[in-house]
Amino acid sequence: MLLLNQRPEHNQPLVAADAESLGIAGGERAERYLKARHNHAETPLHALPALAGELGIAALHVKDEGQRLGLGSFKALGGAYAVMRLVLEEAGKRFGRDVDIDEINDPKLRAIAAQMTFCCATDGNHGRSVAQGADLVGARSVIYVHAGVSRERVAAIARFGAEIVEVEGGYDRAVREVARVGAERGWKIISNTSWLGYERVPGLVMQGYTVIVRETLRRMTEPPTHVFLQAGVGGFAAAIAGHMAVMLAERRPTAVVVEPRRSACVYASAEAGRPATIANQQPSVMTMLECAEPSLVAWRVLARVGDAFMMVDEEDAVAVMKRLARPLGSDPAIVSGESGGAGLAGLVRAAGDRHMRAALGLDTHARVLVINSEGATDHGRFAELVGMAPEEVFLQTA
Repeated sequence: MLLLNQRPEHNQPLVAADAESLGIAGGERAERYLKARHNHAETPLHALPALAGELGIAALHVKDEGQRLGLGSFKALGGAYAVMRLVLEEAGKRFGRDVDIDEINDPKLRAIAAQMTFCCATDGNHGRSVAQGADLVGARSVIYVHAGVSRERVAAIARFGAEIVEVEGGYDRAVREVARVGAERGWKIISNTSWLGYERVPGLVMQGYTVIVRETLRRMTEPPTHVFLQAGVGGFAAAIAGHMAVMLAERRPTAVVVEPRRSACVYASAEAGRPATIANQQPSVMTMLECAEPSLVAWRVLARVGDAFMMVDEEDAVAVMKRLARPLGSDPAIVSGESGGAGLAGLVRAAGDRHMRAALGLDTHARVLVINSEGATDHGRFAELVGMAPEEVFLQTA
């Protein structure tokens, strides 16, 4: 089912705070911070002509965040960036002057960072980013995980020296627990979702994600006409669609937000016309998108620049994982985790439905961008769903 955005805010300018966090200056700063990290490398942009032909569109490009900063996910850009920003701001207060990223390894600055504790709730990827950011600056991190986070993902977070706290219930319960404990203990909460009174830090996390847009547009000979973006709480989709709206101004692409049918809180919000919580959320194979409540900041952005909202089923996500791992023609093989290809799953479903195609203007001239938001962050799960190990996928094109 496709829901077109008919909100009064649709196509209106971003509010001032969002225009600042998702604007050009913010994106430039995020890129500059990223380049200060020793393992920085631009992630690849792949053309998939065979799949584009099969879908009846002019071009299909996949930005592969599965290779980002050794963390295997786009979230490497957000949490770590916010941690660095807050440490530098705290140092600026102590030093009585502006402190920039080139001072990140200064012993005096690291002594300040050592007194700071950063915490967050995670489905796996965001927690790794926050833990890596804290480790990078010499700070302490405490990461809250719920029962649905696999042991492999928990171990990957702990490798950065994070203290792990296990919480009963799902992601949204972990978010509430972090908000409570973090406030009690004076920790810095680095959340990728926002709530009333807590918006700036999630805005910084989203600002980190704008790097994806900037890298992509520099590599494309023509900008995309459509972008299909997966959503959990909506921060990723809002960051990409919002920054594209700024970068491309009058020719911004049609932005389609894609969610698991079992966990579609942004779709429910679009349907209700306000942020909505899912009462009967079910577990999804797309675990990184398993969220019952949208981010208030993300919803505010998507109400303006999200053009359509849709849902995909469990088998859609798995089919895309397999298709990317075993491509046809000259298309490259891509390792995509359970949630990584949800945007592409939305495109495949929309392209196969004549009513959706017409509503979205998906014709033979369409140039579509999707983002593989994660690689195989749980190798065992990937092998189980796809029937092959991630290493085997790369061997196909080696």
